[in-house]
Formats: sequence, C-alpha cells, structure tokens
Amino acid sequence: MVAQDGKTLGIGILGAGFMGQTYARTIATQVTGATLKAVAVGSRAQGLAEEYDVAFEESEEALLAREDVDIICIATPHSLHGFQALAAANAGKHLLIDKPMACTVAECDAILKACKAGRLRCDITYTQRDRICNTEMKRLIDEGTLGKVRHIHNTQVVPDGMKSTPAWQLEKENVGILIGHGIHNIDQLRWLTGQEVTKVFAKVRSFAPDFEVDTTADLIVTLEDGTVCTIFCSFEVPSPGIPRTGGSTQVMLEKGTIDSDWYGELRVAKAGGAWEVMAEQEKIDWAGKGFLDPVRLKTYATALQRLVDGVHAGDMEGTGWDGRQAVAIAQAAYESSRTGVEVYM
Repeated sequence: MVAQDGKTLGIGILGAGFMGQTYARTIATQVTGATLKAVAVGSRAQGLAEEYDVAFEESEEALLAREDVDIICIATPHSLHGFQALAAANAGKHLLIDKPMACTVAECDAILKACKAGRLRCDITYTQRDRICNTEMKRLIDEGTLGKVRHIHNTQVVPDGMKSTPAWQLEKENVGILIGHGIHNIDQLRWLTGQEVTKVFAKVRSFAPDFEVDTTADLIVTLEDGTVCTIFCSFEVPSPGIPRTGGSTQVMLEKGTIDSDWYGELRVAKAGGAWEVMAEQEKIDWAGKGFLDPVRLKTYATALQRLVDGVHAGDMEGTGWDGRQAVAIAQAAYESSRTGVEVYM
C-alpha cells in the first residue's frame, strides 16, 4: 500500500467499537498509500489491535506520541471528539473525525485553528456524500439542466431506532440524535447547493419521556438566496416505518424534480415527463456479511482515500469547515427549539 510519492502514511484509531472496527477493516482492505499502525481507547481496543496485528496503546496520549502515526481516525463517543481531535492536531496529526466533528462550535473552531497552525488536513466522514444516488443527484444539480433549486426536503427515519441505538448515544453529554445522525441531513443542504444557511427554525424533542436526548426533529432551514429547505429526522417512528425515508432527499427545481433514496434508487422527472431511474445504490448485506460488508465500507474508503491522497499531495483543504458549519446549524436548531424562535446564523 505505497503511494505514488513512495511514502506510506501511518494511521492510528481512537475507539474500537462499531466505527473503530469499520475504519480498521476499511484501512486494511480498501485504502492505498496508508497502513494501520495502532489502536487505543475502549474495552475492545486490544482485541482490535490483535486482530489486525498492530500495536495496542493503553492511552490516547501514547497513540498520539507515536512517530509512525501521521493520521488519527477518531471513532469515539461524540462528546470526546472535540478534546481528542484538538489533542491530535496539537500533536501534529492529520484528522479523520467521524461525524459530528464535535458537540459545540467552539470545539470545532479550536480544532480548525490548530490544524491551520500546524498545516494539517481535517476531514469529517460525511459518507452520505459518496453514496451513488447522492453523488449523481449533486451532479444533476450542478450541471444546471434542471434549473435553479427551489426547495429541498430530506429525511432520516429509522423505525424503532431507539431500540438499536447504542447506550452511550442516549447520554446527554453526547447531545442527541439530531447532531449524531441528522447531521448528515444538515450537511447535505450546504453540499448540494454550495450555499450557507442564514436562518433555522426547529422543533427538537422526544416522544418517550424516558429518553434524556432528542429522538425526533423538524427543521425549517433558509439558505442565503432565500431558498427554504426542510428536514425530518426521527428514530421513534413505529416499525415498519415509511417507505423510501430511511435516508432520502427530494429536490424541486425549475425544470424537474429529483427523488434520491440514499439506500435505493435515484429517480428524476423532467418537467412534463415521467419518472426515470437514473442510478441505484448497491445493497448492503446486513443479514449475511453484516456491518463490515465491503459494500458498506466503500463510502468510508472513499473518505479515507481522499484524506490520504490529499496529505500525499500536500492538499490541506479538507471538510473541516463543513463539519463546523453543520454543528453550527445543529446548535441553532437546538436553540430555536428551546426558545421557540427562529435563530439567525
């Protein structure tokens, strides 16, 4: 796994749960120009290190001190992202942070400042950007043949999702479902349009009284050109849920409509015409191959490879700013819900 410049970058992983295992398998099987060197943090870290025949470090400080580690993948609970990413940047490491970038805008700004000072790259794993239906949707919008975007509505509905949500995500320090999962929906609005958000009005809540974090959110988001977009994110919809809403985006444009099922088909209807299937996402074999199915790992490989290739090329323009802006929008949504008023960005 050697890059064109003849160098191989070393990667260290903080965290050994669902996402730590995801990154380890992805690095080992689908990334070139880099190799996994060490794992730290979490009760499963030593076992994960042994599985991939790499070093196990008993603390994040020990991992960050390793001279053979150039990149840190942060795969820990959300409340730890800000502190750990800043420590890694201060140690001179490039960053791949699992979404969300951090839990507050202040933490994101500190990370970006440290990365700029150290000339380090910071990327956030917005893997929905790299699913085929969403990639093709953005291409169609960018090419302009369907005209200007007039409205975007996107959803993330996970039927009975709170039953399968890890216990740590239900702790208030990790904020809630909107910032933990709906952050994909938030990011998509800026990514698809290339615009910043100017105003947010939201209702963020939980229907079940025993949850201390939010589980359902409705957002009305205004872009800088005045376009209004909406988001619905809920992990409390009763099973079997709503068809084509597990992750979905509908875009109304001047000359047509786009309907992207992130895990299914991309359908496009040009004004006056019938719906056409333009792309289809390959299915993940959850029942057989499980969460380490190579199909699922492809989007993580794309994110990792983009970071690795950028570091090799000296390109430090990652997606850190996008991560910061998504957290800012989520914070505005929580504030709007708390106060009952629209929040200006």
